[in-house]
Amino acid sequence: MRREANTCAMVSRWLFEDIVKGGIGAAECSSEVCDQRDCGRTSRLANLRAMKTPLTLAHRIIRCASDLRAAVLIVSLAVSAASLVPSPAQAQQQLAREQAEARERAAQDRKQASGTWAEPTDGEGIAPPKRSRIAASLASSEKLEKDAVLQYRQLLQSAQAKQALAPADFPQRKRLQDIALRLIPYTHRFSPRADDWRWEVNLIGSPTVNAFVMPGGKIVFYTGIIEKLKLTDDEIAMIMGHEMAHALLEHSRDRAGQQKIAQGATIAASVFSQIMGYGDLGGMIASQGSKLTLLKFGRGDESEADLVGMDLAARAGYDPRAGITLWQKMSAASKGAPPEFLSTHPSHETRIENMRHSMHKVLPLYARTQNKTVSELSAYQSNVGEPVR
Repeated sequence: MRREANTCAMVSRWLFEDIVKGGIGAAECSSEVCDQRDCGRTSRLANLRAMKTPLTLAHRIIRCASDLRAAVLIVSLAVSAASLVPSPAQAQQQLAREQAEARERAAQDRKQASGTWAEPTDGEGIAPPKRSRIAASLASSEKLEKDAVLQYRQLLQSAQAKQALAPADFPQRKRLQDIALRLIPYTHRFSPRADDWRWEVNLIGSPTVNAFVMPGGKIVFYTGIIEKLKLTDDEIAMIMGHEMAHALLEHSRDRAGQQKIAQGATIAASVFSQIMGYGDLGGMIASQGSKLTLLKFGRGDESEADLVGMDLAARAGYDPRAGITLWQKMSAASKGAPPEFLSTHPSHETRIENMRHSMHKVLPLYARTQNKTVSELSAYQSNVGEPVR
């Protein structure tokens, strides 16, 4: 009982002096049985750490306190404990502030670049793709982004329920956030809409080798892709840039519009075929044709995203040659993959070839972030495999 009383007295004095008065005061401990010998300030941090939780501390105060101060202390403790853990809204606001600061720094860097090195010349970097928006006009960007937010929240809630959602201070999640903050300032080049997106980065504990960015800037990585491929920061930046590109170029919007066109073509062909007495033969042919068309668009989207992702990563100071080592790792990890003709993605060899073909456009962007020329860059060395020049 004497120890509990001393605990109460110590906390009473500390809270009164440090929280209420804002400094060291002359308040005395409230417990009549306290001998004041353990109320010194020198060891208060160690003593507070020894008290494992605010609930345990509150329980001790209730047991030893005999006046109204106990209630005041409990409230103060609850407020203090709550202030130590940021709410989801506070964490999101902090991320938004960091993104704004990153964009401002990137803009300042571009303005100062003329005094340090030459600005990018024509032909450098990946040009924003120009494509027909007939299909995309059948789908709304705002609706897709709103739907993405809802799906994103449901995914996070499901992961949280399974205790698979990484906390904000988890090292790998912070690593992803740092990389995202460097890439985001360069997204405007490919989509001005991205300036208004509320970017979020989350990590889910799962052996799944996957990552994606939903419309509106909602980023998800699975621990499986980081751990199984032993990704370097440059390789993570390539994956993140690739997935950002899908969102920036509104590939999901294109696909949604294409599906509506394909569905319409299948229905029309089916009706016409039945009128002509051929049963549903027309619908079957149209259906197979639409699948092949969507398959082609899928591969085109992937190839586009590879190159735009290289551009984003290079401008942010990540070596674009990491894209080659990344897909070499992917190839090694996915032995027995189906041939390219049957896949919605290009083969690993095709992707590597396309990257090498466009490397001369993005490598100067990366070299400038290192204050070097392309010829001065050393070969890129990942944690496995041969160096890439």
